[in-house]
Amino acid sequence: MEGTIVNFRGSHKTKSDNHMIVKVKSIESREKAQKLIGKIVSWKSPANREIKGKVANSHGNSGALRVIFEKGMPGQALGTKIELIE
Repeated sequence: MEGTIVNFRGSHKTKSDNHMIVKVKSIESREKAQKLIGKIVSWKSPANREIKGKVANSHGNSGALRVIFEKGMPGQALGTKIELIE
């Protein structure tokens, strides 16, 4: 399953550099997103380095996911694809 990194998680005052909001095309509701909690995700950098993360929770009512990566994500990750490993 494939998703897109939408944004960092955070408020207008602070950003979490390893918490990302991810939108998966086939998930449109909070209930469907809840089923993916605990899944492992993988992001490949342009230099073919791989950063793994874990789905922590859903985000909002339209099926977005909150993913916590093992280390900070670069700004160039916004708008790129991630892969859900099932």
